[in-house]
Amino acid sequence: MNRINLITLGVKNIKNSLQFYRDIGFKASEIGGEEAPIIVFFNNEGSKLELFPLEELAKDIDDKNPPELSKGGFSGITLAYNAKSEAEIDSIFQLVKEVGAEVVKEPQSLSWGGYGGYFIDPDGYYWEVAYGSNWEFDDANMLIIN
Repeated sequence: MNRINLITLGVKNIKNSLQFYRDIGFKASEIGGEEAPIIVFFNNEGSKLELFPLEELAKDIDDKNPPELSKGGFSGITLAYNAKSEAEIDSIFQLVKEVGAEVVKEPQSLSWGGYGGYFIDPDGYYWEVAYGSNWEFDDANMLIIN
């Protein structure tokens, strides 16, 4: 087992989250229709991101004894977008601010020599957007890590 096919985010309001991700450039296909989506899949390069109602996701794990829903705070999970330039990062942060994301770390030079920052989506998921001058990408726009 050496692959992740889906990353699922449990969301509080699937319609609002769908709109947020569309506003920052994600292309989606939803089951149930745009007005009342049941589940959303984003057609990304190299991976799939899914939105699913948080309470339903907990029930999917165990319908008789679902895990307790978080009361907020940091879950220990971040999502990352690897950019191809500092200018791309600045553009992404301008966009996420325009659509209401909370920026928790403005783009800046980082201790490891890169450039990046963090924002939080409407459901509290932390996104890192970072660039490294020595990064390379394959034909599917996946970061090559040697």
